[in-house]
Amino acid sequence: MITFHDVRKSFGANHVLRGVNLTVGRGESLVVIGGSGTGKSVLIKCVLGLVRPDSGHVSVEGHADDAPGREAFLARFGMLFQGGALFDSLPVWQNVAFRLLRGPGRLTKAEGRQRAVEKLRRVGLKPEVADLFPSELSGGMQKRVGLARAIAADPEVIFFDEPTTGLDPIMAGVINALIREIVTEMGATAITITHDMTSVRAIADRVAMLHDGVIQWVGPVADLDIVANPYVDQFIHGRAEGPIATLR
Repeated sequence: MITFHDVRKSFGANHVLRGVNLTVGRGESLVVIGGSGTGKSVLIKCVLGLVRPDSGHVSVEGHADDAPGREAFLARFGMLFQGGALFDSLPVWQNVAFRLLRGPGRLTKAEGRQRAVEKLRRVGLKPEVADLFPSELSGGMQKRVGLARAIAADPEVIFFDEPTTGLDPIMAGVINALIREIVTEMGATAITITHDMTSVRAIADRVAMLHDGVIQWVGPVADLDIVANPYVDQFIHGRAEGPIATLR
């Protein structure tokens, strides 16, 4: 579904991506792990065309982002942002239906609200939540609203950026289970960025380890604990000693 071919990206002297090669299959849930500042978010931005690689390319079903058809291209994606990124001034239903109320083929407000209520119900929220504002919701409810917005347009590809950040262990488990259920139910392709190894094991079909600008290892989630890769071993066990440099 998505292919990164020798993708390189630098910001001044900071060489973030140094030749990333990675393939994500249709309907697959891939989790990208790696330390902060290793370029995980830049990978997603390269897919969306928010960041242009200095060299190499990213393709979706064999096709690169085409500027003339950019709106249709972006309509294929959904995203759950790390901080929720809800609009404080809009009620929940307008947050969920935000993209559906704009652009060609947009829904009426009545249709948008109905769709929003359907998606809210899918993530375990009652219809009355639709008319509340984000400030009236708990962190876990806000995360569910963000998830409802990510799936509102029934996208083919969904990105999850640190989906359990700021949540207690129980709510994190609920969000992980929802993501796994929804991705499977929709048949969507998913790419998740996370530091939470519990999320990795709950969400992933395959795992890719990004460090020093390249993919150090990629394989089935079941192989995480047996792979003889020093980068993976240090990261998943949180060891201070290893090839990943730590500040002391």
